[in-house]
Amino acid sequence: MHCYADLPLHYGKAPRWLFERMVLLAKEIGNILVLEYGTNGFLERISDPFWFQALSCTLGFDWHSSGTTTTTCGALKEALNSADVSLAIAGGKGKVSRKTPEQVKKLGETLGLKDKQIEKLVYASKMSAKVDNAALQDSYTLYHHCIFFDEKGNWVVVQQGMNDETGYARRYHWNSSELNSFIEEPHSAICCDEKKELALNLPSKESGENRKASLDLVKESPRKIEAHIKALAEQKTLFNWHIQPKEEHLMMPRNINWEALKEAYEFQPKNYEEFLSIKGIGPNTVRALALISELIYGSKADWRDPVKYSFAVGGKDGVPFPVKRRVMDKAIEVLSDAVKQAKLSNYEKLQAIKRLEQLVPD
Repeated sequence: MHCYADLPLHYGKAPRWLFERMVLLAKEIGNILVLEYGTNGFLERISDPFWFQALSCTLGFDWHSSGTTTTTCGALKEALNSADVSLAIAGGKGKVSRKTPEQVKKLGETLGLKDKQIEKLVYASKMSAKVDNAALQDSYTLYHHCIFFDEKGNWVVVQQGMNDETGYARRYHWNSSELNSFIEEPHSAICCDEKKELALNLPSKESGENRKASLDLVKESPRKIEAHIKALAEQKTLFNWHIQPKEEHLMMPRNINWEALKEAYEFQPKNYEEFLSIKGIGPNTVRALALISELIYGSKADWRDPVKYSFAVGGKDGVPFPVKRRVMDKAIEVLSDAVKQAKLSNYEKLQAIKRLEQLVPD
């Protein structure tokens, strides 16, 4: 018997009676954790997939659905934006996620952040979403995005994508304190119970030469890129485009944003990050450049799926990986202490602690 979780898409919303209690508990736990560990300590824990999962279960939401991300973030947002903890949360699910920049500006001003700090937060929000939607092509399309930040400008991003064919979710964690580059190995965690056989992983260190070749292509006339695509279409058998298992992965995208490529050519970006940040540069354009770079210039892209964690705690038999007991035990210990100190009724405390205990494998 495994003790990791599949996270299928569940339609509908959390009942109001449940969500109100989630908000209440999230507020008390948040207050205590910030008091004990500071805002940066709280952000660090949010970026940890095991800690986040434990928190979700403590708040009482369905532990086995994709809603563990969206509803937990929603409860934290409502709880902490109204609390005096020097923390703010912007973004959300679907249309709400597109309002993230304006929410960051408003909340940043409330926290007393300087204009430059707010600009950096907005940029971090946009680039983390751009990377996970365009540079990392793993068949999961983003539909939820939240950025947590404090009065010092430290931030964490938690966002989630959905695979429409399987109905399962994948969660992406980012932490500014661990970030050296938006383009190379930027994640603190990527969580999913499914590991793809092949995925275009341009944020991988191994894709560095491919990113450089793609950037060189961008600095050339878009007409030359069109010529490359035409040549590849005529000579595709030379490049084994239709040999399994890479058949569907090496197919050149049909819809390429030529206007965005023209803008990039005129802009002459200094690096791959500047190129990716250009409006209109999306998955198809990024993929086309990566394939040209690999098939013509021999600059290999990394096709290994970067997912590292299941959504929960692993499996007793090592599938999909061994249970990280120390990590999980620490998460449970911290949350259990926070619950015990929270201003809740004895019944609510008991129920929250019982949910935490259920996370521990037999």
